[in-house]
Amino acid sequence: MRVLVTGSSGHLGEALVRTLQVEHSEVEIVGVDILPSTYTTHVGTISDRSFVKECMRGVDVIYHTATLHKPHVATHSKQDFIDTNITGTLNLLEEAVTAHVKAFIFTSTTSVFGDTLVPPEGAPAIWITEDVIPTPKNIYGVTKLAAEDLCQLFHRNHGLSVLILRTSRFFPEDDDSVSMCESYSSDNLKAIEFLYRRVEVGDVVSAHLIAATKASQIGFGKYIISATTPFDRKDTSALRSDAAAVLLQYIPTYRDVFETKQWKMMPSIDRVYCNAKARKELGWEPVYSFAHVLSVLERGGDVSSALATAIGCKYYHRKTNEDKTG
Repeated sequence: MRVLVTGSSGHLGEALVRTLQVEHSEVEIVGVDILPSTYTTHVGTISDRSFVKECMRGVDVIYHTATLHKPHVATHSKQDFIDTNITGTLNLLEEAVTAHVKAFIFTSTTSVFGDTLVPPEGAPAIWITEDVIPTPKNIYGVTKLAAEDLCQLFHRNHGLSVLILRTSRFFPEDDDSVSMCESYSSDNLKAIEFLYRRVEVGDVVSAHLIAATKASQIGFGKYIISATTPFDRKDTSALRSDAAAVLLQYIPTYRDVFETKQWKMMPSIDRVYCNAKARKELGWEPVYSFAHVLSVLERGGDVSSALATAIGCKYYHRKTNEDKTG
């Protein structure tokens, strides 16, 4: 089997290639990125249709992770986002149909929900499922949502099997919210985010690999890929007013671990990503959860997995004063 991984020099792309090389050595990997790396076999841009056509020969499965990310809003033009996130995806879809690709796995983002993620003052936290209507707040969200629509169009018009994975945060860099960085240490913040808006990169990889095996059976689908939350939809009001009290009901041992590390819990949580559909329809079971992170910390380990540590920081997420929405 021959697979194409776009964005192979990036966080997720490298993680996919690393994992495929170890766990599926029989697979031939075509790694595509604008930046050269050990995990990239073809250097070029997906906005170039002829380059995409060249890379597509004999490909059975596409993992399309290449993208301009939200932090690039501060460094790239809106046209750059359109060229990469929309035109690049269109080129891949067109050539995938021509090459009779069996599965197209598109890496999207929870950032497509945008302003939907911010509840009004005094309102409950937002329980985010695939049924929630996105309201993108910037060019990043707009172009990722447009790319999702293109994926659906190609499934409907050409029968291409496409699954869209809306991933939450998995990058290792510090948060780009100045206020959050001033209030919490990096590991403290990441640990808390596993409660409602973070996923480990290894779990994202497993979701992609499983999705590729399910794509032909499902045909088309959108899935939130985030760590399994301990919370329930009924907790949304209390999470907004006193998140620590809610957490104590589910995982009371967290307080001892946090006190040992001199960490603190957020007073309020404004949204929770629910991964129930991905677990049910894909059979995906993420390893990393808040409870898992606590057990690792109790054994003296780190919040990040060995895979995340090996990949390291790519420095895509430049610090800005804009809070993230993903």
